[in-house]
Order: sequence, then structure tokens, then C-alpha cells
Amino acid sequence: MPDVTAFLEKTVLFEARTHGYHNYRIPGIVVSPGGVVLATVEARRGRGGDWDANDIMLRRSLDNGQTWEPAQMIVTHDQHGEGLISNFVMINDPEKGLVHGVYCHSYQRAFYIASSDDGATFSEPVDITPAFDDFRTEYDWKVIATGPGHGLRLSNGRLIIPVWLSTGEGRGGHRPSIVSLIYSDEAGQTWKRGEIFILTDEQFLNPSETVAVELSDGRVLMNIRSESDPFRRLISTSPNGINQWTTPQYDEALLEPQCMASLLKLEHSEQTPSPIIFANPDNLERELPGVWERAHDRKRLAVKLSEDDCAIWSVSKVLEEGPAGYSDLAQAADGTIFCLYECGMMEKMADTRSITVAHFNLDWLRA
Repeated sequence: MPDVTAFLEKTVLFEARTHGYHNYRIPGIVVSPGGVVLATVEARRGRGGDWDANDIMLRRSLDNGQTWEPAQMIVTHDQHGEGLISNFVMINDPEKGLVHGVYCHSYQRAFYIASSDDGATFSEPVDITPAFDDFRTEYDWKVIATGPGHGLRLSNGRLIIPVWLSTGEGRGGHRPSIVSLIYSDEAGQTWKRGEIFILTDEQFLNPSETVAVELSDGRVLMNIRSESDPFRRLISTSPNGINQWTTPQYDEALLEPQCMASLLKLEHSEQTPSPIIFANPDNLERELPGVWERAHDRKRLAVKLSEDDCAIWSVSKVLEEGPAGYSDLAQAADGTIFCLYECGMMEKMADTRSITVAHFNLDWLRA
């Protein structure tokens, strides 16, 4: 008999071709110190591209995902002059009672904001581009990007946001690329650059969007998107989340269709080590319209579970069988899990039909 305690609920939060936007992409989700679920997206004008006049929108749930407040604007595309806003990253900081936020303007500047009222309002933006300028002596970038997805707060309070940088000559201005991070040991008041841990080369081609998790022994693991031929996620670890990164290795269990993924340690658990979950399109087929060179279809979004610090992914379950792309994961205080993801397709792949939130528990994942 099925486990009657298992549940999965889905709610559409944003729909393409509504409210003056072509589509909505790049989901981000956290649960605030006060238990409010915060779901953000890039609201994209034009044709829904990375370089369109994009805004950041937010919806809040005060009842653990049962109902959602109307969408509110967090940052507008013209707030910092001509250009666009992208790659909004949030970090829940229960010790400080804050939700930290970092985003990019036109892939050339970065700004920090924070909320002390569970996402109802945010502070005035502070320019933190100098943290990226410190990379220039080593890598003279033209394009920078944070995240996307949620950032990481370590048990010692350190805030970490994976970043990628590009000299901008390749397709879309996002290639060739390298991967590093910025971090704050002062609750977001100052930010510094970390060590570059993957440079694009024949072995590791165009590493980019990266997600992070703190392991049970305090190491930080980075799970990295790339365009490398094995089409698997890349893994590197550091003892402190700043430097001394290990040589990247492929995780054979995690397919890489060339898409952002999400990674989350389940804090509200009595297990040791704590379970870790991962989500991305678990697929290497090429059937959808609009798929580009070296990429595969964004579909069959799956959630995987590891109970040994990402060494083995013992459970894998499909959350969305059809077209589905970027995703982000968060956990509520009651232990239930949220996955906010790009769902469906309009005219072609990456022209997302909706941003949907799935709410489920570990019993559903293990069932």
C-alpha cells in the first residue's frame, strides 16, 4: 500500500505572456527567519532573453505554501540606469534575522540588499562590484554573474555566493567562462572574492552556474554546470569555502544537460549526516525545439537524495516529466521541501510556460 503520509502539491506562481512580460525565468526560493516562503523570478520583457529589460519579482507565502501574496517588484531593470537586472540570489540568515540578497546589473555590476521583515521590504542597494574588480589582475572579465539560486550560510556564519565570470567573446556573451565565489564574514556588510577553482580548457569547458552545500565535516562542496563532453556535473570541495579547492571530478550519477541545478542540505533532520537533495533535468535527449549546440533537452526534472554527503545518490524521483529547466530548493521549519522550477514550454526550449512551486516531503521522495 502507498505511504499515506507522502504528499506532493504543485502551484503555478507566474505564467508567461502575462502582466506585460514575455515570460518568467530563473527561480529562487528561501524560507525566511520568520518562516515566510519567498519565491523570486526574473520577469523578462522583449523575447524573454538573458539581455532583455528584466525585473526581479517576488511572491510571499505566510502559510507554508498554501496561499501566496500578489507579486511585488524587488528591483526594476532601470533602477541603476539603462540595462537589466539578473541572477538574484537570496540567503536565509536566522541568526541575524535577515534575508540577504545579491544581484547583477547588465552583467557588469553587483549589488547587495537585505530584508529584516521576511521579504516584505528590502534595504537600499549597496554596490559590491569592487569584490569582482579584485579578480581583474588574474582574469580581466567583461561579464559577471551571481548564482543563480540560493546562496549558502555556513555554520560559522560565513556567507557564500558562487559566481561565474567571462571575457564575453562567445555565444551570448557568456563564454568562455570561469567559476569562483564571493563571500562575507560580516553578515553582508562587506564582500570579498574567493579563489578561482575552474578555468575553462579542453577538459573543463565553460564552467558556469554553481550550487553549494556544507558537508557534515565542515567542508564546502561546489556542484558545477559545464559544457564538458562527459555531460556530468562537476564536483569540487574546499575546507573553508574560500580556497584550497580540490581538482574537479565528475559525478557519474548526475547528468548535465547544460542547465542550472539546485542543492540543499535538509537541516531539520535527526539523521547524521543530514540528508542532501539535488534537482535538475535528468536527461540527455535532444528532441525539443530550440536546443542549442552541446546542450540537451531541459525536461524530466528529478529530485535526488544522498544520505552520505553526496557520495551516493540513493534515491531519484521525477518531479516533472515534461519540459522543465532551472530550479531552486528550500526547506520549511516543519521539514517539508519546496522546489521552485521552470515548468513547460511555449515556442521553444527555455521559453518557459510557468514558474511552478512543488511542495513535498521526504516520504514522497522515498516512496
